[in-house]
Formats: sequence, C-alpha cells, structure tokens
Amino acid sequence: MTSLPITEQVATAPDQATTEARRRRRPAEPQERGIISTADRRRPLVRYGLPAVQVLLFIGVLVAGVGPLVWLLKSGLSTSQDIVRGPMQLWPSGIQWSNLPDAWTKVQIGSYLGNTAIIAIGSLLSTLFVCTTGAFVLSVLRPKWGPVVTGAVLATLFLPGVISLVPLYLTILKMPVLGVNLQNTFWAVWLPQAAGAFNILVMKRYFDAIPRELIEAARIDGASNVRLFTSLIVPLSKPILGVVALLTVIASWKDYLWPLLVLPDPKLQPISVALPRVQETTEISLQMSALFLAVLVPVVLFLVFQKQFLRGVGMSGGIKE
Repeated sequence: MTSLPITEQVATAPDQATTEARRRRRPAEPQERGIISTADRRRPLVRYGLPAVQVLLFIGVLVAGVGPLVWLLKSGLSTSQDIVRGPMQLWPSGIQWSNLPDAWTKVQIGSYLGNTAIIAIGSLLSTLFVCTTGAFVLSVLRPKWGPVVTGAVLATLFLPGVISLVPLYLTILKMPVLGVNLQNTFWAVWLPQAAGAFNILVMKRYFDAIPRELIEAARIDGASNVRLFTSLIVPLSKPILGVVALLTVIASWKDYLWPLLVLPDPKLQPISVALPRVQETTEISLQMSALFLAVLVPVVLFLVFQKQFLRGVGMSGGIKE
C-alpha cells in the first residue's frame, strides 16, 4: 500500500476537517414518523401485509363511492323489466341508449336542470358576497361590536335547521321592511342560502390569518376599505373562496325541503324537487336516467375542481408568514 506524500497529507487534512465541520453543522433531515416504526416495516409480515391491507381498503372505498354511480348508470340504460327482475344483471335486454334522450325530453330534465343551475349560481353569488363582506368587517375592520356579532353568528350553528324553518318561511311570505311576498321567486332560495354562519366563520378564520403587516402597509399607501377588500383581501383568499363556492353549489344542487316550500310552481322547481313529483307518472328506467343526469353534474364539478378544492381545504387555516 502506498502512502501519500507529506505535502499532500498536510493539504488534505484541512479539507477533511472543513468537510467534517460542515457535515456537523448541517441540520438533520426530518424523517417521516408514523404508527409503524422503521424496524417493524422491515419485518416480512408488515412489509407484505400492510400493502395488502391498503389495497383492500382502497377497493372498499372505491366500491362504496363509485359503486352506486355505476349501478345508477346501468339502471338508467336498462329497461324497466330488467331493473325489477334482475337489479344486478348487466343488460339482459341490451343497452337502452334511448333512455337518456327520452328522460331529457319526456321528463323535461333540461328545464329542471336549468332551474337548478339558476338557483346554484344565484346562491353562489349571494353567498360569496355576504360571507366575504361579513368576514371582512369582523376580521379586518374589527369594530367594537364585532365580538358580539361573531358570538351571535357562532350561536346559530347550535340551532337545528328545523327550528328556524317556520320563522324563515313566514319572513319569505312577508318581508319585514319591504312587505313583499318572495314565494315562487328565486330570491326566496338565494337570500336564505347567503346567510350561512358556517361559511362566514370559515372565511373570517382565513382572513384572521392574513398578516396584519400587509393590511397596515396598504393603509399607509392610502388604500380605502373598498380598495383594501378588492385588491388585497380577495386576491389572497382565492383558495378559501373556491372551497366555499364548491360547497355552496353542491348544497344548493341537492337541497330539497326549502325549494319545495318556497317554489310550489312546477315551472320553477329544481331537479331535486321535480324528480320525486314526476315519479308516479314516469317509468322506472326513465327515472334512473334522470337521476343519473342529475347526479352527473356535481360529480363532474368536483372532479374538475378537485385540486383547487383540496388545496383550499389544506390552506383553510390561513396564510403562513
């Protein structure tokens, strides 16, 4: 074995010492920790058993979530006799593609879906306006009476919806100040949907986490409250706005009791109210086709905006400095 010359050993020693010092100064990389330790993961039973359990759980969740939609599609493309005789059989009489256009024309799904879309869009706009402005006042402006209003809004979450159903319905029949009747108008659905305590508190929680330095800097630059709201708060709150928007659309799409009370006119009813009403005069196959078309829209909305939704849920705690 050959040894290095003395000059090279002397030149190498400081480099080794420097490298060792840098290695000691370098912070240790964080390791992921879980219920199962690293030593247990090396055991054959855990190494092969854990992935098997994960696959079984994934299959179970997939069947529970996607299974009803697949069965609904299968029933919507089957005849009424096949649905009654063999609910789990795959098209004994063949696929009935004509059920979808028949449900669109005979059951008038297009008209009901249009009413549902109008209700959902109106509820979305009214909810975002009320929630953002209310949370802005309570979180950013912070008036003296803000804690009292926040406590009152929080207290409404502990009240069952059935308790406020009758007073709210009487309010729709005769508005306190205007004295007008909002029944058989979309305003009767839009206005109560906008005053959601949960959405206001979630929005306020997000606004509370916005660094106050940004707000104070905008005030120093001469920004008014309106400019502060439109140019700073709203652009920073896009994730939580997306979450509230998606939850509002889905909630208004599947709501049944309140539209049934305030929209007795069949021409204004949404799909959730119209389908139970027409089931007595419609074949089972067309009912299943109409149900599939009604469920398809919110599912597609969630699949399209799932990244924004999950990102907004993850950031719902606010903005980190």
